[in-house]
Amino acid sequence: MKRLHVHVSVTDLNASLRFYRELFAADPVVLKSDYAKWMLEDPRVNFAISQRGGASGIRHLGLQVEDRQELAEVYGRLERAEGPVLEEGATTCCYAKSEKSWIADPQGIQWETFLTRGEATVYGNDPAPEKAAAASPCCIPPDR
Repeated sequence: MKRLHVHVSVTDLNASLRFYRELFAADPVVLKSDYAKWMLEDPRVNFAISQRGGASGIRHLGLQVEDRQELAEVYGRLERAEGPVLEEGATTCCYAKSEKSWIADPQGIQWETFLTRGEATVYGNDPAPEKAAAASPCCIPPDR
């Protein structure tokens, strides 16, 4: 079963931790000095926040899958979505080992599809959604 993924960039991790702990009535399942993640069942969502620089707000959305069969299914959907897909492959990101790809929607919103294969002790690479937007003609601002 797939799970919606939402990653929000925050300017104050501690204030955001207090807020989301109350909102979700749960502690995060991963808590680092610059990152926190909740794996909620109701609603079924992987909700992450991070304080890693850049603008605050929605960093990206995604679909997390549970096995290789679901990953292949979602990758097929990406191919039919008529936008360039950035295949990142095996990577370490957000304190997890994953296999992932990226696509940008017509508004430039970055979507990540991924299968998590385990935990990591380091944050790893920042996600590469900007590369997907750069490769997509749908997401180039009209003034360029």
